[in-house]
Amino acid sequence: MVNWGRLITAMVTPFDKDMNVNYDMAVHLAKKLVEEGNTALVITGTTGEAPTLKLEERVKLYRAIKENVDVPIIAGIGTNSTLDTIAIGQKAIEAGADGLLIVTPYYNKPDQKSLYEHFKAVAENLDASIMLYNVPGRTGCNLLPETVAKLAEIENIVALKEASGNINQISDIIRRKPKEFLVYSGDDSMLLPSMAVGVYGVVSVCSHVVSKEMKEMIDAFVAGDTKKAMEIHLKLFRIFESLFVVANPIPVKAALNLMGIEVGGLRLPLTEADDRVKELVRKELENLGKDIIK
Repeated sequence: MVNWGRLITAMVTPFDKDMNVNYDMAVHLAKKLVEEGNTALVITGTTGEAPTLKLEERVKLYRAIKENVDVPIIAGIGTNSTLDTIAIGQKAIEAGADGLLIVTPYYNKPDQKSLYEHFKAVAENLDASIMLYNVPGRTGCNLLPETVAKLAEIENIVALKEASGNINQISDIIRRKPKEFLVYSGDDSMLLPSMAVGVYGVVSVCSHVVSKEMKEMIDAFVAGDTKKAMEIHLKLFRIFESLFVVANPIPVKAALNLMGIEVGGLRLPLTEADDRVKELVRKELENLGKDIIK
């Protein structure tokens, strides 16, 4: 079983005022997240605005963070081109990535046979542990449980980030998967319900601001204290909702900036949070007792 732990943050990519990658702030944020209980970090996922990053920026991020934290670094490398995904993956491995997060190809809507062949080709050409990523709301295609089970037979495909939001699909995946294959929730608000049917952990966005609380919830559930886990889940529910009120990572970057963690703006086609979103995020952070810059 791969040792990535239960709490993984999909990190934002900080930018400076000129919209260049702020590598020093990326390292600072990564260290903060590890100190707060994160067991691994995803770099250059959707939350990290991967489609807007140049390959050299990605590689420099992997190296900078790998050199400064002692948890596994998982590089988000998925594209809608199998050859490009392999090429980016090779560069990520050379830069020290401990694993690869690979989203289902988007826009061109491959069928299940095509999805299987895509991931099989990537796995055969990259010497690294792979986490599949299913997020049909973003990609336009759904990696079905029977395809996941078939892919899980490939030695270096070891985990799945499942963000279908469908508890029946999650249950079917858990029922079919090999014992050592790990399933992570890709939706913060679905973490606790999903753990009830066998999900191992989470690849989270909200953990940027509530890592300690999420770790406490996970630990409580694993220890059998479901009442405490439920109470924490309900306490966090509004921040789970608020950080997805518009496209991720717009709200979470607003939240971090409000907390004095200067991650900067977003590269187009995404734009910064408007006043309505900032006020909503501010309110929920204050309700949780978080320190906000005035």
